[in-house]
Amino acid sequence: MKRKHVFIVILALLVGIIGTFCSFAFTKVDFTSPVKGSTKNSYSQDDFLSPRDGHKHKGIDIFAKSGTPVISATKGIVMYTGVWKIGGNVVLIMDPHMRYHYYAHLSEIDTHKFAVVNLGDEIGKVGNTGNAIHTPSHLHYTISNPFKLYSYDYKGAHYSIHYLNPVILLNEYFKTK
Repeated sequence: MKRKHVFIVILALLVGIIGTFCSFAFTKVDFTSPVKGSTKNSYSQDDFLSPRDGHKHKGIDIFAKSGTPVISATKGIVMYTGVWKIGGNVVLIMDPHMRYHYYAHLSEIDTHKFAVVNLGDEIGKVGNTGNAIHTPSHLHYTISNPFKLYSYDYKGAHYSIHYLNPVILLNEYFKTK
């Protein structure tokens, strides 16, 4: 295929993806728990940024029986599916506000790259893949902002606020249930 044709195909794909994304980008983003049947007792209130093997845990673990459906916590576009050393089977979804929702340790993946997902669509199953192989089955769930922001604490220390605390959204969600 000639270079010009490749460019046109890529441009058409990008326009299609952007058009699909823009069709819901300016609406309120609804949220649900990413593990079907989970409750406020399925995760720890103190899990986010807790110390883990020399680093901070940049998400939360939602515990459930292996094979429990994992659903999209928001509408968005699947940006990646595959296997990572630490996360095992993972899915990465970009929501309409360009935040990334990372679902890890899945026993199986039930979606594909560039799929448009709606709130509650099944994207996988709870498992213990990757570095969670010797732990109880759970979903590691992270929300991140692709644009690294910085803030200062009361002592003036510089720190990143690249990761958002899913516990806040989950607690709000479970207040309505």
